[in-house]
Amino acid sequence: MGGPSAEREVSLSTGRGCADALRVAGFNVVEITLGPDEGASLPARLADARPDVVFNALHGRFGEDGCVQGLLEWLGLPYTHSGVLASALAMDKTRAKQAYREAGLPVVDSVIADREDVRAGHVMPPPYVVKPNDEGSSVGVYIVREGDNAPPLSDAMPARVMVETYAAGRELTTAVMGDRALGVTEIITAGWYDYDAKYAEGGSRHVVPAQIPAEIEAACLDYALRAHRALGCAGLSRTDFRWDESRGLAGLILLETNTQPGMTPTSLAPEQAAHAGIAFPDLCRWMVEDARCRD
Repeated sequence: MGGPSAEREVSLSTGRGCADALRVAGFNVVEITLGPDEGASLPARLADARPDVVFNALHGRFGEDGCVQGLLEWLGLPYTHSGVLASALAMDKTRAKQAYREAGLPVVDSVIADREDVRAGHVMPPPYVVKPNDEGSSVGVYIVREGDNAPPLSDAMPARVMVETYAAGRELTTAVMGDRALGVTEIITAGWYDYDAKYAEGGSRHVVPAQIPAEIEAACLDYALRAHRALGCAGLSRTDFRWDESRGLAGLILLETNTQPGMTPTSLAPEQAAHAGIAFPDLCRWMVEDARCRD
């Protein structure tokens, strides 16, 4: 847990919570907390710990994009969540969208553009969203509405960014556990579902099960499972949607799939599991028992 990404604090919260739950479930747990510049120490620390299974509680780049998965494959250590290819594919939003389209799943149009061009003027008609192509947890996301100027992107943004058509509507999400879609949650916030809304206490309200028509619920469950399979995911994943209810089923848009969903006190996947009758320690136990070398 920890690591160098912008999601370090989320990872620490996830790691501590999962470690506690795994101890409740009867496992011996060694916590390995990586500082921002300690990646090179990981092989030696794993060798010292000699684990049967690695529970990957890292989020964001290096922990969720196939890098640490490749190391664990090289070391022959079974690990939780998705393998190298699925992790890298899901983290690359553009290539993930290509996989979704090939699977017949609904997504919005997007382009990859130079940061300076996006600063200078609209590269597509507003409303649109600007985001890094390979970050999670709504890090570095800008929403540009009709009448807005071009976004003042910070220098911390990558040199190339994704610009995609804004999908209006209600925020929905579905977790997949192996080959089972767990349910649909609606996320209600005062504004949009940014980093603080995701992780701050009281930042959002989760309604599970979502109060939506049966047709939309069934579509979310179906689309999330198909997205999980299209990317080649394993273990636990979570797929996010926007639904414009004025357009019925045509208004349901798949946004992205998270191969390392948060496991914090305010996280969505554990809530859905609990609603499905799976207590948090049992969910963590299942993830350990499902762990393996993937690629």
